[in-house]
Amino acid sequence: MPERRRSREEGVPPPARSRDPAGDPAEQPTRRPRGLSAATAGGYGLQHIADLTGRETEGVTRVKPEDDGWLVNVEVVEDRRVPSSGDILALYEAELDTEGDLLSYRRLRRYRRGSGDYAEESR
Repeated sequence: MPERRRSREEGVPPPARSRDPAGDPAEQPTRRPRGLSAATAGGYGLQHIADLTGRETEGVTRVKPEDDGWLVNVEVVEDRRVPSSGDILALYEAELDTEGDLLSYRRLRRYRRGSGDYAEESR
């Protein structure tokens, strides 16, 4: 009897594709950790930061897959001011494992709302 090929639905991942026609492994895109979508990882990161800081979150600003999990950046209101353009915000980074559990977190920086940060675009 001929051997039946297994489909993706049966848990066989598709082959990794290289962006570089030469197939340089250093240039291959990072594969998404199994188990969580980027949206789900972002939601977990947001909740972890809100729980740990006890502060109001503005939203997720970055979700990046890593070999062993996810990096999630979350913007937090650290100090409310009147007018709101004077609010002090902070950017936190949460490191999650492939299941969405928190491994570590840190505050990357603090800044005034509306101060504009063009350096973030280059990262």
